[in-house]
Amino acid sequence: MESTMKEIRGGGAPCVLDMDDAATVGGGVEDTYGEDRATEEQLVTPWTVSVASGYNLLRDPRYNKGLAFTEKERETHYLRGLLPPTVISQELQERKIMHNIRQYQLPLQRYMAMMDLQEGNERLFYKLLIDNVEELLPIVYTPTVGEACQKYGSIFSRPQGLYISLKEKGKILEVLKNWPERSIQVIVVTDGERILGLGDLGCQGMGIPVGKLSLYTALGGVRPSACLPITLDVGTNNEELLNDEFYIGLRQRRAIGQEYADFLHEFMAAVKQNYGEKVLIQFEDFANHNAFDLLARYGTTHLVFNDDIQGTASVVLAGLVAALKLVGGTLAEHTYLFLGAGEAGTGIAELIALEMSRQVTKTPIDECRKKIWLVDSKGLIVSARKESLQHFKKPWAHEHEHVGNLLDAVNAIKPTVLIGTSGKGQTFTQEVVEAISSFNEMPIILALSNPTSQAECTAEQAYTWSKGRAVFATGSPFDPVEYNGKIYVPGQANNAYIFPGFGLGVVMSGAIRVHDDMLLAASEALAQQVTQENFDKGLIYPPFSNIRKICAHIAANVAAKAYELGLASRRPRPKDLVKYAESCMYSPIYRNYR
Repeated sequence: MESTMKEIRGGGAPCVLDMDDAATVGGGVEDTYGEDRATEEQLVTPWTVSVASGYNLLRDPRYNKGLAFTEKERETHYLRGLLPPTVISQELQERKIMHNIRQYQLPLQRYMAMMDLQEGNERLFYKLLIDNVEELLPIVYTPTVGEACQKYGSIFSRPQGLYISLKEKGKILEVLKNWPERSIQVIVVTDGERILGLGDLGCQGMGIPVGKLSLYTALGGVRPSACLPITLDVGTNNEELLNDEFYIGLRQRRAIGQEYADFLHEFMAAVKQNYGEKVLIQFEDFANHNAFDLLARYGTTHLVFNDDIQGTASVVLAGLVAALKLVGGTLAEHTYLFLGAGEAGTGIAELIALEMSRQVTKTPIDECRKKIWLVDSKGLIVSARKESLQHFKKPWAHEHEHVGNLLDAVNAIKPTVLIGTSGKGQTFTQEVVEAISSFNEMPIILALSNPTSQAECTAEQAYTWSKGRAVFATGSPFDPVEYNGKIYVPGQANNAYIFPGFGLGVVMSGAIRVHDDMLLAASEALAQQVTQENFDKGLIYPPFSNIRKICAHIAANVAAKAYELGLASRRPRPKDLVKYAESCMYSPIYRNYR
């Protein structure tokens, strides 16, 4: 290494080395040990406080290779006798682990096996996830992660990420400094109040940041050591959890008002002070009333992103743009009806309106919004209700008589696109699907609520009730459906298409703020990855088997937009952003040790 050792701190702290600018990777965050700058053939040194060896090396998930340690490595690093004598390849390890995981009958058992692997052998975990992404994505992410959060207290064995509770108020900066990694690029943070469609799970929402960041690495290629999952424990209003002897969080009702705002402000200030201007903070599964406020309050001072609002909007817009190639017309020529007017619903609606206004020059966004209607728990959102509406619903209050339910709204508005973000299962009834199919040759129906149990309808229901004419996608995965002798493959409007590539684009460009145009750029890149072969199967999203390539293109498009907007700090701009994105991606292949 060209850099010189400046300081080695004791007490479990990592080595700190001076690195010049040329040694930084992906947006200026230091690759302290030169691991990502090395090729897979080059030797790397397994540093902890000193060179890791013997029993400690086997217990370090970043460097542990299990039976894949070579004879020379076993000799050099004092592993003789600590391992059985056989030496096997990473590929054989992968086949064995996948075989074992497939033996489990329950998805939660598979989830726990994957988490154990992540804690024991980091590179093998990510190799497994990358190579088997379509099979394992529903295990480490939705829908299984929802069940894992519900039972997190019962299955909890070792901590992952940082837990910052109200007990740490006034000391949040100190808590952040307890995390062993200093060069953090992406933080995913939740307060656990609205976990998927499952409600308030309090401290047990940690499964979401952990799962999301696993995908930042596996799909987007952000280094695991640069990812930090955080749960802010401000209490829970879930009585069942408060009375559960295995609950791992604070046993008190949620902080609200000024106490909550002050706690969040201290957290945001501490993150910026400790990790700098260019750390991406992703808000995850905050309740509506806080999610919009946090995005508005910190969007101009921090690099923040809300996946529930912005990520969902971006992936749905990409699906709609792709779907237009099947059904015809432009975004502005269609009429949209949403069931659900929370974070996801209003976020999607706003991005659709924004893209409409860009496509139809000189059309004010207020005019574009009039093509989009929302139904909430009280019925169609109309002007007569405006005074009683929450602020984020008011732009969608249009002139119309009162309509009390979804079926009547479908018959009154006659939408061409029906989108469900309600978090309520089985709300797209047979009558609703048949109604929209009666005046559309190819109705676009998106049942986006997670997990699977909360989907507005199943794939089988959508295809059967529409007589095979629906262009259909869901938030959680569904199996292909046979109807009248034809196989229909439902698309999955999964945020995992967007946020890993979006995050990589932000990091590699050194962006200092998130702009709406960067979300549109991500949508555009994703829509461009849908091939004619996909369309022929009725798919409006590309298969996840190509997800790393897709993420590289999304990252390049996002980075290009950041440079265009003057928000990118990494100079000079790489000539080929797609190749640069691919070069920044973490590789899970084992390295050889000196």
